[in-house]
Amino acid sequence: MGRGRLGRCKEGFVVRPRVLVIVPAHNEEETIATVLSNLRREVPDYDVVVIDDGSTDKTAGQVQQFPDVALIQMPFNVGIGAAMQTGFLYAVRHGYDIVVQCDADGQHPVEAIPRLVQCVLDGKADLIIGSRYVADTCYKPTLGRRIGKSILSRLVDAMIGGGITDTTSGFRAANKNVFSLFAHRYPDDYPEAESLVLLHKNGLRAAEIPVNMLPRQGGRTSIKVSHGIYYMVKVALAIFIDMFRRYTGMSRKGT
Repeated sequence: MGRGRLGRCKEGFVVRPRVLVIVPAHNEEETIATVLSNLRREVPDYDVVVIDDGSTDKTAGQVQQFPDVALIQMPFNVGIGAAMQTGFLYAVRHGYDIVVQCDADGQHPVEAIPRLVQCVLDGKADLIIGSRYVADTCYKPTLGRRIGKSILSRLVDAMIGGGITDTTSGFRAANKNVFSLFAHRYPDDYPEAESLVLLHKNGLRAAEIPVNMLPRQGGRTSIKVSHGIYYMVKVALAIFIDMFRRYTGMSRKGT
């Protein structure tokens, strides 16, 4: 692990930030190999860890074809929040500087990862979100997703400001302040929108850049219509509660 930590410049050697791409996966045997191949092609100097969230198909076997990709297998399906928190803990314990979240279904354009990372390095914000809505892109959401996105974006903006348009995007890059915080506490289910409130409560900033999301490249989404309604109610309630909750023993900016 830790490829490309040193790079040569005219003055000698300079230290490059260590970047880890976290890929949460649950029953993604149809797409995970293509995603990992694309990551190795587009960001060969970044390390990759796949969090296999209790898959019952051949996801783990597909990952094991890539000897330079770390694999953590959860004993059962713990959900996206706990899977990502596992990745954040891994990043803290292995001394990474930046983490990137990239889905295993092929929707996230891995060629955009260097732009996300560079925005973090440039100090644009502590968390950079790859957004489907901040500018005109090729992404065409369903009516239900558009309504849900609009409601959550308005709710988050009313609570914390910042004007984030894509509060549910899981395509993100974060600095050490952010993933150290998330390693200690991270929402359990559908965590993306709620995590923005957690950032705000800890003095950290989020921003977004436009990316062209792709259609799911295989498999089936776990979010059905009934789950979507539950998602909206649960996240809205969790955001409201979080705004009034006091956090103790949390990592804060500059610590």
